[in-house]
Amino acid sequence: MTALTAQDWQAILLSLKVASVATLAALPFAFLAALALVRGRFAGRVVLDSLVTLPLVLPPVATGYVLLLLFGRRGPVGAALEKIGIVFAFDWTGAALAAAIMAFPLMVRPIRVALEAIDREVDEAAVTLGAARWVRLIRITVPLTFPGLAAAAILGFAKALGEFGATITFVAAIPGETLTLPSAIYGAVQTPGAEGRALMLCAAAAALAVVAVVASDAAGRLALRVARGGR
Repeated sequence: MTALTAQDWQAILLSLKVASVATLAALPFAFLAALALVRGRFAGRVVLDSLVTLPLVLPPVATGYVLLLLFGRRGPVGAALEKIGIVFAFDWTGAALAAAIMAFPLMVRPIRVALEAIDREVDEAAVTLGAARWVRLIRITVPLTFPGLAAAAILGFAKALGEFGATITFVAAIPGETLTLPSAIYGAVQTPGAEGRALMLCAAAAALAVVAVVASDAAGRLALRVARGGR
């Protein structure tokens, strides 16, 4: 069996970095989106729901192309950000942005379910005791939603780790810069005689996915025990 090259290990480490940053960056926005969808009463709620789901139903390549148009060096957002030293296109930060957007719908779902499971009487009781909205959010809503947040984080991480279509369209596959594990697998598959290396990369991806699933289950159980007060 062909051993992994230094470039392959670099791609694996970069994927872990991208997935971690994407998850941490997307989680607060996923919580706010879920909160707005569950408790919000505004005219654009259906539009917000559609926008949240959009990356899940659009072809990943289309999402990557839209990101390139918006955040490219000549795009309306990318050109403005470049002036203050923030670059996304063809950089690992762009890979993290693409992964975060693709993982976003999957992160909103478990948080939304956790929020819907909260008994509204708990919040109403806090209101009668004079607790401000931000106090209720921090001391009641967030702790009770913690199992959903934990599940969303692990699920988002796993999705970001395997993201390919949007990433390669937006930031390409530059070795040492934007070459992630899925891109490395694709490159190996397209290279004659690199079948063994492709299998090793697939095995690495499968191992990371299994670890993410096991961690998701463990985190969900632990979060549920914490939310129930250790029972």
